[in-house]
Amino acid sequence: MSTIRAESLVVEFPIYGAKSRSLKNTMIRAATGGVLAKDAGDRVVVRALDQITFEWKEGDRIGLVGHNGSGKTTLLRAIAGIYEPIGGSILVEGRVASMLSLMLGMEAEATGYENIFLRGATMGLTRAQIEEIVDDVCAFSELGEYIDMPMRMYSSGMAMRLGFAISTSVKADILLMDEWLSVGDEAFAEKSKRRLSELIDRAKILVLASHSPEVIRANCSRVIRLEHGRVVGEE
Repeated sequence: MSTIRAESLVVEFPIYGAKSRSLKNTMIRAATGGVLAKDAGDRVVVRALDQITFEWKEGDRIGLVGHNGSGKTTLLRAIAGIYEPIGGSILVEGRVASMLSLMLGMEAEATGYENIFLRGATMGLTRAQIEEIVDDVCAFSELGEYIDMPMRMYSSGMAMRLGFAISTSVKADILLMDEWLSVGDEAFAEKSKRRLSELIDRAKILVLASHSPEVIRANCSRVIRLEHGRVVGEE
């Protein structure tokens, strides 16, 4: 049973070398981001997630909405295990596929082929699991002989196609997305759209953060609204 469960989840980021009053005035003027606080060491911190509690189960299609700095991406990264909470707890049961950073773990000096293994390892795959997806990644990315060349020789579009192909090649129970992805030229973008839709259909739980009401309506059955690191509503 795939589950994501958070109980009084708190994530903070310390602001080193900042004066509390000047920082507070800046944050108030910006009217965005988390809540200012001080930690046990009297450092100024931004509380990006503040006492978040929820339980999402198989079949849930969760849309995260809110202004920039409301905590959407921070929550996705906490679920992915990138950010460690300083309070409360988060439990994730099921294999997670994260679309938060398609290029994470990849190196410019490594070949495309080598980067399949580097990115796959970053995603938590074993070598045997990575070897199973190599042919699919090579075919889908359409890189041809470039797959054996250093990635520094790729255009940005070619690198993104490779990252997308790797990231969407795994079967996941839980899919995390920060905005809808569109990669490459018109023909490849259409192909990537179909692949992403298939990945979403297979996922047991989807968590999608987006500023687009159309994307949220098309893909989500529940909508969670965040504001300054707190849940302020659900639709």
